[in-house]
Amino acid sequence: MTKASDLLVKCLEEEGIEYIFGVPGEENADFMMSLESSKRIRFILTRHEQGAAFMAEAYGRLTGNPACCLGTLGPGASNLITGVADANMDRAPMLVLTGQGSTNRLHKESHQVMDVVGMFDPVTKWAVSIRSPRTIPEIVRKAVRLARREKPGAVLIELPEDIAKLETPDVPLVPRRFRRAVPDPEIIDQAYEQLAQAKSPVIIAGNGCVRKRASEKLREFCELTGIGVISTFMAKGCVDVDEPYCLFTVGLGGKDYPNLAIDDADLIITLGFDMVEYHPHLWNPKKEKSIIHADFLSAEIDQHYHPEVELVGDLANMLEELTRRVIKQGLPSFDLERQQLLRGRMLGDLSKHADDRGRLVKPQKALYDARSVMGAEDILLSDVGAHKMWIARHYHCHEPNTCLIPNGYCSMGFALPGAIAASIVHPDRRVLAIAGDGGFLMNVQEMETARRLNCNLVVMVWEDGGYGLISWKQDVEFDRHTNLSFGNPDWTMLAKSFGWNCFEIEDAAGVASTLETAFRESGPSLVVMQVDYTENLKLTQKLNAMEPVSGATA
Repeated sequence: MTKASDLLVKCLEEEGIEYIFGVPGEENADFMMSLESSKRIRFILTRHEQGAAFMAEAYGRLTGNPACCLGTLGPGASNLITGVADANMDRAPMLVLTGQGSTNRLHKESHQVMDVVGMFDPVTKWAVSIRSPRTIPEIVRKAVRLARREKPGAVLIELPEDIAKLETPDVPLVPRRFRRAVPDPEIIDQAYEQLAQAKSPVIIAGNGCVRKRASEKLREFCELTGIGVISTFMAKGCVDVDEPYCLFTVGLGGKDYPNLAIDDADLIITLGFDMVEYHPHLWNPKKEKSIIHADFLSAEIDQHYHPEVELVGDLANMLEELTRRVIKQGLPSFDLERQQLLRGRMLGDLSKHADDRGRLVKPQKALYDARSVMGAEDILLSDVGAHKMWIARHYHCHEPNTCLIPNGYCSMGFALPGAIAASIVHPDRRVLAIAGDGGFLMNVQEMETARRLNCNLVVMVWEDGGYGLISWKQDVEFDRHTNLSFGNPDWTMLAKSFGWNCFEIEDAAGVASTLETAFRESGPSLVVMQVDYTENLKLTQKLNAMEPVSGATA
């Protein structure tokens, strides 16, 4: 016979779970005692449950496998929910483990008891409470399978404290992996025929394209056809920024160069595209674009997104089969010259502020220098705020999953906990988190976690003393903004109090050298710069003045 909490740990071990991030309570004390005996799962104590959820999210996005985040019942569980919702909407596999009061008090008013399963139901793929220890092997096997299955997401498992103590004869189920289904060959033929009739097709690559196999097959398809790839915020690196078919990133509120390429295209091929990334009404406002939808799931129903062809199944397989048809039946005659003209204009924007000086650092300069000190495999994590929009436009990647941006649920507070997870997954890579002063302080307590784990990472705070993205949007709509300013700590004293290294950038000319110095230090480092957000409205004005592709010049 096996204790239920021991069996739960053994089932998690069988599934290959490596990390559990969280804050335990008395209601999951039995589970914690069982977990302490595990030689295969590492528990990482965090300073807040939200930080734990963001760490598990980043782990899932980087590895494709779920980690666990853990909280107790009541407030411990509710503290997890923002990070869980963020992971679920950003398609990160995750297991959420919560305690619960004894089943003999769940039917009535009771201390800290709330309907955790009901609360998590809208933000997970599945939420379940274990009411019999004999169900544990099936529940864990189903939970991990659902979390990993496309589209990946979060699954909640609740373990009441009295159930955790019961004995059971059951043993873990052995995981079995199966290949995903592929589209009918006739549907792929239809997609090829539509492609063959196009003159200026363009690809919008979404979150699904950062899967390793999908990225590889996308690159092979583009090497053959030359069709330009526009990535969403979450698909950065699906193709190499240095390749001529990389047309950078779409997703800003205004019309940018990639939008002009979409306007010019007579066929849009969406690959692994999630509507939460960039709604089709922004790039197909007249509902007139011809669309091929290729994804793990069928298309969401929307008036502005009504594909003529849907390829549903394994994305890498679809791209491979489409490439074979191009090779066998011949490369269609495309006119992609205007895509290259737009690429040239964007490249000019990326390097325009490379030699800036001055105490206030322009976002363009900060990101140009950040890119210069980061290697192809190094990882940048963005928080949410005005800096996120600049990262999306000005930081581009060579490899998938080397720039993590929350863009579904878009929760602030992601960058620091996410960077801790990234440094654990890839201790041999440089890890840079960029956050505003607002977002950074939302999970500032995890500085202690980073120091305790001796994580080698750098957090770069863009300081403007306010909620910059909100003021930017209010200024655009109302020509003014409400009071969104706040005070900040003494950054050096804050860093020292947590045992971090600290560097303050005094001049734009010193951004790259300061980052290099910070990365050479052992342990976590804080880099603070005064950001020039007068560039925000200048960018809005630039985007509003964008001319059609016919006016593009190299």
